[in-house]
Amino acid sequence: MAAASAVSVLLVAAERNRWHRLPSLLLPPRTWVWRQRTMKYPTTTDEAYSIGPAPSQQSYLSMEKIIQVAKTSAAQAIHPGYGFLSENMEFAELCKQEGIIFIGPPPSAIRDMGIKSTSKSIMAAAGVPVVEGYHGEDQSDQCLKEHAGRIGYPVMIKAVRGGGGKGMRIVRSEQEFQEQLESARREAKKSFNDDAMLIEKFVDTPRHVEVQVFGDHHGNAVYLFERDCSVQRRHQKIIEEAPAPGIKPEVRKKLGEAAVRAARAVNYVGAGTVEFIMDSKHNFYFMEMNTRLQVEHPVTEMITGTDLVEWQLRIAAGEKIPLSQEEITLQGHAFEARIYAEDPGNNFMPGAGPLVHLSTPRADPSTRIETGVRQGDEVSVHYDPMIAKLVVWAADRQAALTKLRYSLLQYNIVGLHTNIDFLLNLSGHPEFEAGNVHTDFIPQHHKQLLLSQKAATKESLCQAALGLILKEKAMTDAFTLQAHDQFSPFSSSSGRRLNISYTRNMTLKDGKNNVAIAVTYNHDGSYSMQIEDKTFQVLGDLYSEGDCTYLKCSVNGVASKVKLIILENTIYLFSKEGSTEIDIPVPKYLSSVSSQGT
Repeated sequence: MAAASAVSVLLVAAERNRWHRLPSLLLPPRTWVWRQRTMKYPTTTDEAYSIGPAPSQQSYLSMEKIIQVAKTSAAQAIHPGYGFLSENMEFAELCKQEGIIFIGPPPSAIRDMGIKSTSKSIMAAAGVPVVEGYHGEDQSDQCLKEHAGRIGYPVMIKAVRGGGGKGMRIVRSEQEFQEQLESARREAKKSFNDDAMLIEKFVDTPRHVEVQVFGDHHGNAVYLFERDCSVQRRHQKIIEEAPAPGIKPEVRKKLGEAAVRAARAVNYVGAGTVEFIMDSKHNFYFMEMNTRLQVEHPVTEMITGTDLVEWQLRIAAGEKIPLSQEEITLQGHAFEARIYAEDPGNNFMPGAGPLVHLSTPRADPSTRIETGVRQGDEVSVHYDPMIAKLVVWAADRQAALTKLRYSLLQYNIVGLHTNIDFLLNLSGHPEFEAGNVHTDFIPQHHKQLLLSQKAATKESLCQAALGLILKEKAMTDAFTLQAHDQFSPFSSSSGRRLNISYTRNMTLKDGKNNVAIAVTYNHDGSYSMQIEDKTFQVLGDLYSEGDCTYLKCSVNGVASKVKLIILENTIYLFSKEGSTEIDIPVPKYLSSVSSQGT
């Protein structure tokens, strides 16, 4: 398996069903990164081989090293996973030359679909709708500009060998064409070592709808319905669903049949995805074909009851597609949310660091968590910062959306920034709930989607203060047991005084603002907390479930349950409203000592 992280876990499960011996690839122990260090899949494979240091150019992109491991382990086949060499024609050809099965399409299909201008010509000849554009060999700036004027603005400039949003620019007027062309060329040259461009008519506020297809060595091809991947940031998918909302059965059938024509046009074998852009009237046009299994394939599995990784293995072994087109049925609705280590409030800046705390929803037949990391692993700078894919299914879209939000609330991470709160806001947005999705959704609703940056509520501050007090009490009680002196003055944390209530002044920090809290210890075990001019009556207890600590409390008579994590000088609260971070200010004299390194 020349694959890292979550896809390898899927491969192991599918391979185990077929009783195959399982070698896998990993990095040396001293350079293991988040996908490798203490991750799940090496412990479930029969063998694991080192392929080099963390940078992908020296490991997962090294064809020679991967082929050598395949020979050493006597592997019959290589599954390329996602990314890396999965759509590399040279690697597929090298596998063929070495007598190793490449679990994917033939090299010719990868080549034809990898060059956008070639793929558009093939699709047009196959009767697949394509957007009007220029895909010619004359790459002079003047020629490209003339064709942009002929097509009519706005237009999209795209790198011929592009992908992942790289080398793409929208041009809305002739005046900005040259600047955007030069920018796209520079990015394409850096990313693909090829600055050839094509020009296409830009469809305003389009939807990104893709169709899962499969072909086999016996000339069969089928489609497994469509996925809507319209909601993106930086031209990259962040949440996907299947089927696409608002699509009528007749449009769905046309989409699927067009995708099958695309697959047949290149004699496609294995799993592939035909991507279309769709306008507001549900007219659709070929965009590109991904010649591999997509990251978002689980939503298709959920609505069709299939295992697409197992299908890949069976087809690579020479079997026919397991189901005919008539036998493939659509049931229910599924969502996939990609959980990233990134900061949505800072233009989705990727993050890196340790997963100090990681707890997830409980997996069941309608909830899948696909990940290659565990608590204690690190998210590395060397790879994509995706932590996990959360996939849910229900009988209809609204029920699936409710399940998605519930599951996101149970996905708790401490140690680095994530997009979980952003995904919660996104999935709860009225326009998203209505299915009014398009590729400009996030820029259009950006302010509403970043509401998680708001200040902590006074109720949350009371919960944080109570959590601190109860943690202190638990530590004192533990000291009492250890000291065997329950009458020691150091063994009391009740705050009780004869004929008077004890009041303690606490300070917590919400963002950049210090918040003063006056806490009065009441004789009945409750607390009166004053924040500014408002007083709250607070009562609660801590309890444990597995490795997690929960705070069950009442604030002014309103009961709640929150997960509580206190790490160094930060209190993390996870509740049904989302997550809240509240800092414990460090005294200036301690901060000064720390900054001096003494």
